[in-house]
Amino acid sequence: MKSLWFFDDVDLFKVLCPHKFKTYKKGHDFDAYKKKDYIYFETDSANKVYLIEKGKVKIGYYNENGDEIVKAILSRGDLFGEKAILGDSVRDEFAQSIDNSTSICPIGVTTMHDLMRNNQTFSFKVYKFIGLKFKKLERRLQLLMFKDTKTRLLEFLDELCTDYGYDCQETGDHVIKHPYTQKDIASLIGTSRPTLNILLNELKEEKYIDFNRKEIRILKTSA
Repeated sequence: MKSLWFFDDVDLFKVLCPHKFKTYKKGHDFDAYKKKDYIYFETDSANKVYLIEKGKVKIGYYNENGDEIVKAILSRGDLFGEKAILGDSVRDEFAQSIDNSTSICPIGVTTMHDLMRNNQTFSFKVYKFIGLKFKKLERRLQLLMFKDTKTRLLEFLDELCTDYGYDCQETGDHVIKHPYTQKDIASLIGTSRPTLNILLNELKEEKYIDFNRKEIRILKTSA
């Protein structure tokens, strides 16, 4: 299925990374990060956007009580730091590597604006992507604020089904092959890993889902 995090199902890394363009290739390098390394902090200068070549990156912020709020966990082909394109000069979130071999393609805002200026269709897709991403993040934050944990999990599973799911013709199940660990999912729905395990097993007992490390199945009997 079509994912909101991609432009028309195209890996952004293959489309945007400056090493693909002769004009920018010479001076372009990739940045490597280990697990728990920060790409940027809140209040840092916002003068770049970033593409993930490999690995995973956590985007979040800290609330007034000092609690970490995870907004998104991104993987290969995903774009982040995009508010810099819109004119933000200071970060209002942090970006942290959660893999030991994360590779990032940094793109200066000026370079990004040049690419957009030279291709109106591409520019439109960038703004469309940003709008869809903001809408998705706003919905997730609303879930964290107003819904109970089980409801948050159910709606997150629906989101995963849209982004990463397909119908299994043999069984009629909705099969979700996603890039998240259980720890990732727990962070994204604002709960602990033990609580997530309890809820997943409850849904399994209710014959709503079946799951393993590699996939989640929303069973036909629950549809």
